[in-house]
Amino acid sequence: MDKIKILLAEDETSLAHIIRESLEERNFSVILCANGEQAIEQYNKQKPDILALDVMMPKTDGFEVAKRVREKDSTTPIIFITARSQVKDVVAGFELGANDYLKKPFSVEELIVRIKSLLRHKQTTIASTKKPEQQLVNIGTIVFNPTKNVIQHNETVIHLTARESELLHQLCQPNMESVSRKTLLQKIWGNDNIFNARSLDVFITRLRRHLAADPNIQLINIRGIGYKLVW
Repeated sequence: MDKIKILLAEDETSLAHIIRESLEERNFSVILCANGEQAIEQYNKQKPDILALDVMMPKTDGFEVAKRVREKDSTTPIIFITARSQVKDVVAGFELGANDYLKKPFSVEELIVRIKSLLRHKQTTIASTKKPEQQLVNIGTIVFNPTKNVIQHNETVIHLTARESELLHQLCQPNMESVSRKTLLQKIWGNDNIFNARSLDVFITRLRRHLAADPNIQLINIRGIGYKLVW
């Protein structure tokens, strides 16, 4: 079995080597980078299975690395490793396409659990994209194409991110049934921790903005339950 290849970008030298040695002892292959520029360079060269990025790094920070990766890669999981845990920082990270957020200090065992969880979710997502083309979904006067990740209203076409499209598809339930937050978090993010919950809130806001072209469409927040899409 091939080793899981993880790109670790961390500018605290002693911490970086401790994490690398601990991961290599557990049969991971580690690409160690001391700054964001190295991380981008090594990502392009080696195509890791997952990235673990410190937010505060010299030259190029972790947010910028994630942004550059997500411009051409929507599936490789990204974990931010940082001492910063303010809500605005967490939201900013998820808006850039991060999949998880690990606050310092942490145990290597916790990092490994999250790595494996994200990689399992990645495989599930890839498998689902190989299914036959899905039918168009009419949401009010908006047409949603879940295969191409686009919605169209009259002549206006909006391209959704893969995660926006997956979320909208989950919300398009038969008979406009509600969907629980826990279900959405488990199916799309792989777990329902607080950081993923913050990310879900961001994506719900984005979808409401995308669907605003038809004023009859409402993405309702049902307190204590989840969400319901009605039109």
